[in-house]
Amino acid sequence: MLGRVKCAVAGFMGGIMAGGSSGGGCNPGSELPMKFPYMRPEFLGLSPDEVECSADHTARPIVILRETRRLPWATGYAEVINAGKSALNEDQACCELVIARRRPMSYCPPSTPSKTPTAKRRNSLPNGECLGLCLDHSKLGEDSEGLVFHYWALFDGHAGSGAAVVASRLMQHHIACQLQAVIEILRNLSSLPPTVLGEEPDTNPYLQGNPPGPHRSLTRAASLRGASGAPGSPCNTPPPPRFYTEKKIQHESLVIGAIENAFKEMDAQIEREKQVFYITGGCTALTVVYLLGKLYVGNAGDSRAIIIRSNEIIPMSTEFTPESERQRLQFLGFMQPHLLGNEFTHLEFPRRVQRKEVGKRMLYRDFTMNGWAYKTIEEEDLKFPLIYGEGKKARVLATIGVTRGLGDHDLKVHDSNIYIKPFLSCCPEVKVYDLAQCEHGADDVLVMATDGLWDVLSNQEVAESVTTFLANCDPDDLHRYTMAAQDLVMRARGVLRDRGWRITNERLGSGDDISAFIIPLMYGNHQP
Repeated sequence: MLGRVKCAVAGFMGGIMAGGSSGGGCNPGSELPMKFPYMRPEFLGLSPDEVECSADHTARPIVILRETRRLPWATGYAEVINAGKSALNEDQACCELVIARRRPMSYCPPSTPSKTPTAKRRNSLPNGECLGLCLDHSKLGEDSEGLVFHYWALFDGHAGSGAAVVASRLMQHHIACQLQAVIEILRNLSSLPPTVLGEEPDTNPYLQGNPPGPHRSLTRAASLRGASGAPGSPCNTPPPPRFYTEKKIQHESLVIGAIENAFKEMDAQIEREKQVFYITGGCTALTVVYLLGKLYVGNAGDSRAIIIRSNEIIPMSTEFTPESERQRLQFLGFMQPHLLGNEFTHLEFPRRVQRKEVGKRMLYRDFTMNGWAYKTIEEEDLKFPLIYGEGKKARVLATIGVTRGLGDHDLKVHDSNIYIKPFLSCCPEVKVYDLAQCEHGADDVLVMATDGLWDVLSNQEVAESVTTFLANCDPDDLHRYTMAAQDLVMRARGVLRDRGWRITNERLGSGDDISAFIIPLMYGNHQP
């Protein structure tokens, strides 16, 4: 088993490196056509020659937005390729204004699990083109029946760029589709969302959860107790309600639900289309949606977003790694041991258990524990741990270092038939930031970047870098945010020396792909 695990790690890393030009390692479906060709973000406007130059693993040039181009809110963007981990830059990015118009739900992919076999499911979004979702700037004020939202996204690919490329082209359309079902509700912020679509919510607090009628009906128990309002009670006036029988669902919860379902539908589409297209690997996903005065940050993976406001740092995402999701993974392994293939144990030990330690008492913990305790070692405990390693070296089933994302449907433990996908979740955590809570200045920004940046720079270092850079720029220069993004990526990449890429204090720089958006928040305060 130990030999297999060593091969698994080497094989997985080798698959990443071998997967450069084709977007993945050897694939039995490699003769299939690609869903989308590999490219850098469309908004960069790079020529084929420029794309080729940007893939120099030795020089590692930092690619930024041209001064003649503008992104919504004067957003800044910069990226740099890895130092040789893979032939291509496996990060992908997207930034758009999108409009969701009223359409029947049949237009969108299903938002509930389908029982149709994967191979037979109809593809509701064949190519992401001609969906009528991208915004025509000249008609922004004319569309009174739609919802306009700003969209930024980063996808960090692994074992090939296929899944990241597909997600970067289609995720915004899935979000728009999910929002289409609730457009009318979101446009009417004065009323809470109805529990049953098409029914008006009852605003009388005495009738919450009760059938319409002139009087509040009482339960039999309340009537027998002679409760106020019951026949024979001292007063027939209904008492103030103590409990509501229906939850009050806020509008922002509908947006959160739409984003969550969009991630699930995006993952399902990748799974379906792997049958007919060459889509390799998987990817993490970090999206930001601005809608109706609020930012919705959805994260599935180990990318990160923070808000820097008046020297305050507000984390807007949580990284999902084998360590942070240990208990979820261990619980799944405990409940469905067949997923472990009789080769892994769901228990965690401080190190590998050796055969000579059978019968001795050793520290361990399972899914019910945050602390540690001692247990008597059994033969079963000699299996390889479901989660092994620490920090960036932690792996699930000795193979993958992230626990949420899209794709990876075919990923297996090396030289086995153990699928890893059941342990990987496509469900994002969505955090909300209300831009109306304060007036933002020109230096208040949201920074979102792939893990190549955060592996070497802390939140505090990023905040200090961005704040210092912007303070030295002309506040009226709209290109300042792109230059700040370039400076940030340069700090994380470092300078090439004899001993590799180095950053401040001779620390090791990032050898990973790095992509970063810097989004000024003041524009959100001025949106209609």
